Amino acid sequence: METQTPSQNNTRIDVYALITERIIEQLEKGTVPWRRPWSDGGLPRNLFSKKYYRGINLILLSALGYEQNLFITFKQLKEIGGKVKQGEKGCPVVYWNVKDKAEEDETATEPKQKKVSILRYYTVFNVSQCENIPDGYIPAITKVIGSIQSCEDIVANMPQRPDIRHKEQKAFYNPLLDFINMPKKSTFGTAEGYYCTLFHEMIHSTGHRSRLNRRDLIEMAEFGSDPYSHEELVAEIGACYLQSHAGVTSEFEQSAGYIAGWLAKLKNDKRFIYTAATQAQAATDFILNVKQGVDESEQAEE
Repeated sequence: METQTPSQNNTRIDVYALITERIIEQLEKGTVPWRRPWSDGGLPRNLFSKKYYRGINLILLSALGYEQNLFITFKQLKEIGGKVKQGEKGCPVVYWNVKDKAEEDETATEPKQKKVSILRYYTVFNVSQCENIPDGYIPAITKVIGSIQSCEDIVANMPQRPDIRHKEQKAFYNPLLDFINMPKKSTFGTAEGYYCTLFHEMIHSTGHRSRLNRRDLIEMAEFGSDPYSHEELVAEIGACYLQSHAGVTSEFEQSAGYIAGWLAKLKNDKRFIYTAATQAQAATDFILNVKQGVDESEQAEE
């Protein structure tokens, strides 16, 4: 049974490598974790605080495929008299630990203090991995079915939204002229397919200099380059975040070649998936006009 806390060996573990290994494990099984139908089990949240997990944590926890995406720390579980079932293993949740560090300055009478951020993690368990949780803590399962109106609302309410045109039969975002082109809705097999494609291009548009000024969007001109691949992953993950928010899903290609391509990228750069998920969350927050800090709230849950 895994009961590790942040104080145990956490400083000796490369957290970027840890989360990348978990994503690689899913890909090698033929599952693309950022393309799971996340609406099935609801967005992952903490059973006690009710706060939703964000960024890479959303992907890590959603990919586990539980019926209910409700999670609890070992400490929280112990406080209510519950326990982890024999043989169950938890999932890491990462957060930034900000500390003060003295900065040497020969001209100063006292050392300056600067903020140092260290990526740390703690372990959570799904409620189905636990037993003896008192009645009343776990809500009844309710499946929320989204509507196309929810997609329209996301599009209509995006701040500084670029112009959306339907002149060419292909989907793309033009960062130089700042507009999105979409094929006509009638050419898509489903309405969900249209909006999921539009969400992808909307995420790209948040990288414009007038919005989030994302470097990889500006440098992504060369197909297959690292900036191109990184920006494409940001758009893929961000589109899935928006789908979850709207309560819709769409079929995706998950061919062997597609999976092999992402495996190569992740194995070459241990920070690739983390930075993409973080930027995708920032892009989603921009589109939804959500003002959020980083993951301090998840640190408090531990």
